[in-house]
Amino acid sequence: MKEASYYEKLGDGKVHCHLCPQECKIKDGRRGFCRARSNLDGVLYSDVYEHILACNLDPIEKKPLYHFHPGKPILSIGTRGCNQRCDFCQNWEMIESDTAGTYITSDEIAAMADRKGSIGVAYTYNEPFVWFEFVLECARKVQAGGLKNVLVTNGSINPEPLEELLPFIDAMNIDVKSMDPGFYKKICQSKLQPVLDTCRRASGDCHIEITNLIIPTLNDSDELIRELVGFVESLGRETPLHFSAYYPCYKMRIEPTPVETLRKAYDIARERLPYVYLGNVRAEDAGNSCCPECGGTVVERDGYITRAHGLEGDRCKNCGNVLSFIV
Repeated sequence: MKEASYYEKLGDGKVHCHLCPQECKIKDGRRGFCRARSNLDGVLYSDVYEHILACNLDPIEKKPLYHFHPGKPILSIGTRGCNQRCDFCQNWEMIESDTAGTYITSDEIAAMADRKGSIGVAYTYNEPFVWFEFVLECARKVQAGGLKNVLVTNGSINPEPLEELLPFIDAMNIDVKSMDPGFYKKICQSKLQPVLDTCRRASGDCHIEITNLIIPTLNDSDELIRELVGFVESLGRETPLHFSAYYPCYKMRIEPTPVETLRKAYDIARERLPYVYLGNVRAEDAGNSCCPECGGTVVERDGYITRAHGLEGDRCKNCGNVLSFIV
């Protein structure tokens, strides 16, 4: 264990965690909402420091990041814990598990970061912000080695720790689950506004892409989709937006998202955004990237098989238009 960052002692053995908007006040011997930070004798500790539950070499498209080094692999690591509690969580075993995992150091992560062509490290699977102390330590060393750091996150973090971590982050996929604050409160036991704030702040410092999991009857209305599209446009019109299909998981038993619903969201978004993608479903051409200027396909995707045959650096090979790709 390692003493946690961003907390204060309240007296009577209690502590107040300021890492994320949950703002947990934790009694001695108890954990915070994230189940990754514990109060022991009036000191807040990270329970997951140097503990890893998952380590894989993934295609960058799996994050999903479609405009950041397309076709490249990235070392992907995760631990347990999350500061949201979504009824539809796809990695709930990692959130609720008390498994200690495997011990690993940041030096070992940095040494592994470029193996087999990896461009760096993605902090993913669980919520990386609750792994803050270890992620920050790794990210500094990975950056010092000339490699990339990626966060796959729900965006629920307080401004001060975000500011400390951002200088070491090259790209983020941020999950905006709905534009309805009531959805966040009821379905995720969380708050919408801090997520939107994270998106706005991160968009100024690193490459970002936005993902929205569409759940029938809960966040699939045209009104909410248009509101999300307007928000993404405000981050920069060329910000990629991913709509993903929901499947029953964890506590939620709503029927899977129909392809027609995803296609409708895609069509609405394409009225205002040039880069819109569909995930968790087979949909013709909905994973390809096209040049907004000439319409030519610059990156073709079939599942996680990626062919960037129309890119020449960050330009369209056909017309020379500068595109929002980092290669």
